[in-house]
Amino acid sequence: MANKLPNFFVVGAAKSGTTSLYEYLKLHPQVYMAPIKETHHFSTDIDNSKFRPNYARSLNKDLSKFLESDMEEGIFHAFVKDPNDYVQLFKNVKEENAVGEITNSYLYSHEAAKYIITKFPNAKVMMMLRNPVDRAFSHYLMDLRIGYETEDFMTALKKDMNRNPKGWGISNLYIEIGMYYDQVKRYIEIFPESQRRIFIFDDFIKNPEAMMKEIFRFLGVDEETTIDFGKKYNPSFIPKNKIIGKLNTMKRVKDWLKGVLPKSVKSKFKKTFYTDKDLPKIKPEERKFLNEIFREDVSKLSQLLNRDLSNWLEKK
Repeated sequence: MANKLPNFFVVGAAKSGTTSLYEYLKLHPQVYMAPIKETHHFSTDIDNSKFRPNYARSLNKDLSKFLESDMEEGIFHAFVKDPNDYVQLFKNVKEENAVGEITNSYLYSHEAAKYIITKFPNAKVMMMLRNPVDRAFSHYLMDLRIGYETEDFMTALKKDMNRNPKGWGISNLYIEIGMYYDQVKRYIEIFPESQRRIFIFDDFIKNPEAMMKEIFRFLGVDEETTIDFGKKYNPSFIPKNKIIGKLNTMKRVKDWLKGVLPKSVKSKFKKTFYTDKDLPKIKPEERKFLNEIFREDVSKLSQLLNRDLSNWLEKK
């Protein structure tokens, strides 16, 4: 049968539960998810030739080899530019009613919303928005884990704020990704209300099952499933010591190890050398600093969504 192509997209935001959402959606028998979690296909204004070397290497996949395979063992992200390659991602769609993909750069991109609705005018779009202060700190913890950062949070934050040039894959965008108002407004202006849903990460954490059932209803699939919504994906963890932290920054060595170690060994390696205990916590003065940066944008977003989000900027 001819390839079925996507009829829904999750467009972000980064570090807002989209990996868990992707895994839950994959488990539904009536849903087909692209085997590359983030394809970046519609982010046509993001130039991957300018990416910093370590990020570029993480995206430098042999797509032809992957697309010729059964794609059962998916990959986290790649930069899928070629339309024919993109179509191939959906060659295994069978009778699934909902066919989709998740790419966090689609929310940040200025072009993705227009490109998606031009290609798929009836597509449904969803986004998950997280307190931008918590999102920024979670993003920092991820960068600490994978070796993009070695500094303390405030040092890393201010360095990124002053970086020039900036952009997806060029800088960390701790602030910019969390400036949701203009990003969300783009989708609201382009997609009819019946084709879009905007979710809040706090609600997802409180009751993932209730939110997933709402998402399944929106997608037109059976909301009664046996999926374990208690399982968390992509949690925060950091290196246990400075040696592992140093190895993290040696991207070529790390990529080589990833390529030669079996999946089971990689899992044991992670458990042995990384920890989710005693994770760094955002300091009150750091939260206060970010609260002031995000205050106006959160106020505008609250009005746009007709939902009071002022609790995002409360002292914690």
